Amino acid sequence: MSGNLIANFPHDGVVTINRVILKPEYTVDDLQERVAMLCENVKTFHSDTGFIGGFVALNSGNVSNEGSTIGQAVESPMKGKEALIITFWRSFEEHEASHRSDTFQPLFQEALELCENGNEEIAYEMLWSGKAYDPDEARAAQAAKTQFQAA
Repeated sequence: MSGNLIANFPHDGVVTINRVILKPEYTVDDLQERVAMLCENVKTFHSDTGFIGGFVALNSGNVSNEGSTIGQAVESPMKGKEALIITFWRSFEEHEASHRSDTFQPLFQEALELCENGNEEIAYEMLWSGKAYDPDEARAAQAAKTQFQAA
């Protein structure tokens, strides 16, 4: 049986998303360094106060023509300069408390210096998460779908 994608993420947890657009004078290395400092701080000081996990993803430039309905773009113009910082929390209140931390604020200000778009962090309620079936589960699911779809 496929479980939650993020281990220990509660069914009523919160996902926060920051969209960072790098100023021209900064590099991806600058972003990685400053965000790594932020992430290490959150892991160290907030793993026991609501932080579940997170990840940072950089715009690769690839545009899925199979999954897009807005034309047949060749490459995203935000390649290498747009990143998403996505974190998972037990509650929004615990997330907000982490931002008020004396250890977090200086690192947060340093990260904001990179952003041409300022910062807006949106909190989302998780509706669904899941991970892929293992090979045996996939075969069983496909067989069941085939059997019951025909009925």
